[in-house]
Amino acid sequence: MVINFEYLEANKDSFRQQFLTAKPFCLVAVDGFLLTEKAEELYKSIPEIETESADYVFAKNKFEKSKFWTMGGIFQELFNDLTSKRFQDWIQFVTNEDVFIDADFYGGGIHQGKKGSFLDMHADFNYHPLKETWFRNLNLLLYLNKDWKPEYKGHLRLEHSETGDKTEVEVPFNRFVVMHSRGYTLHGYDPIQFPEGKYRTSIAAYAFSLHEQPLEASRTTVWHVEKNNPIKYLLSKIWVPAVRLKSKFTKSKTANH
Repeated sequence: MVINFEYLEANKDSFRQQFLTAKPFCLVAVDGFLLTEKAEELYKSIPEIETESADYVFAKNKFEKSKFWTMGGIFQELFNDLTSKRFQDWIQFVTNEDVFIDADFYGGGIHQGKKGSFLDMHADFNYHPLKETWFRNLNLLLYLNKDWKPEYKGHLRLEHSETGDKTEVEVPFNRFVVMHSRGYTLHGYDPIQFPEGKYRTSIAAYAFSLHEQPLEASRTTVWHVEKNNPIKYLLSKIWVPAVRLKSKFTKSKTANH
């Protein structure tokens, strides 16, 4: 066992209250998510990731490995816990959502931000590109930034696109963030200034709900870019129709790793 289940379950009522009443939208940050010795083992085992994300101009030096459990050992242990019924029961209670974890970790897994990495503000896709009845309900983000300091930056930026309300969540070692994934739940991070040889590291999982009939129109990632960068702003506006067109002819690269 890797996840600190006894701690999570003993405090589930408090975490539920925090999640349901948070601003600018439903979220909770849980420190000490993994058992201490397991968190240390996981941190020491994470290699440098070589597959760069396909976010193009909207991200920089961001690398991903979705199928992290194929490395075995502590990674398989974490995978087993995250996809277990015990974890699903906890997530369902805390969020009051009928969800399950995507065991393929499509778009998830290990995310590494290297020198100067950033991720522009965006809202994630809603229906799974390969499973049209799966609605992306929650983002689950485990941060593994050992000895992180605020001056390193890389805070998780959050903004409600309809109300304009904003906040930032620090990303220290062994912090687990659960947040709604909706069309208005914008998130990203500013350029980082981590010390040489250290990376902004997280492991992402996504929880889905089954919708036999779509409750909203399917969308890809929607980027929200400030107008003071006119070229990138223009690209953000044509991104959705361009991806829709591309998807008719080629398979998403995300599915490959």
